[in-house]
Amino acid sequence: MWGIGRRLAPRLAALGITSPLKLRDANPSRIRERFNVVLQRTVMELQCTPCLDLEEDSPDCKTICCSPSFGRAVEGLDELAEALTTYASYAAQKMRAQGLATAAVLVMLTTNRHKPEDAQYYATLHVRLTIGTSDTARLIRAALWGLRGIYKPGFRYKKCGIHLLDLHPAQDVQGSLFLRPDRPERSALMQAMDAFNTRYGRNRVRYACSGQDRPWKLRAEYLSQRYTTRWGELLQV
Repeated sequence: MWGIGRRLAPRLAALGITSPLKLRDANPSRIRERFNVVLQRTVMELQCTPCLDLEEDSPDCKTICCSPSFGRAVEGLDELAEALTTYASYAAQKMRAQGLATAAVLVMLTTNRHKPEDAQYYATLHVRLTIGTSDTARLIRAALWGLRGIYKPGFRYKKCGIHLLDLHPAQDVQGSLFLRPDRPERSALMQAMDAFNTRYGRNRVRYACSGQDRPWKLRAEYLSQRYTTRWGELLQV
């Protein structure tokens, strides 16, 4: 009954609360005594009294993952490398948008477990960087090194992916006598790439090793039109 559970509706009706308007006008303290704090908060929200503080600053991510499935099975190392390069670029851009850096990368590779007739294989490899970075090129290099370490020929792979682990603020990366944080010119280059791709669309500027034709890309023939975010896909009446 108007969104209230069947067990609560008769108990509310016994108190004379038979409509949303009457529920709004109920005494929150009395509702809590008779029912629970959840229903009390519902009444308070109906009375425009906030029960939870608005979280203006969301906490920083601890990990970032990018591992879409392929549009078709992939067997060759070259195509897997193209896909992983693309995913590493996406994850790195998302990480930089939050001002973070990472010194640990997890690479994942798996076949399609829903096809038992195919040979099955799943593997991950943790790659530790010598120093924290937000540079896409360094992350791609680490990801491809990990991919070569777990790739096995003869399997039909359904998915590969990258996890950026142990994220921390980029400005807190400490160098040493032999290790230096990302150079200012590299950071400026990454910012320029991100700004360009944000303005003109994803992958407008990308690394050549991410491929051109991308036959492994996830198919989206039945994707719903994006009425609220794409001018060219506005609903026509």
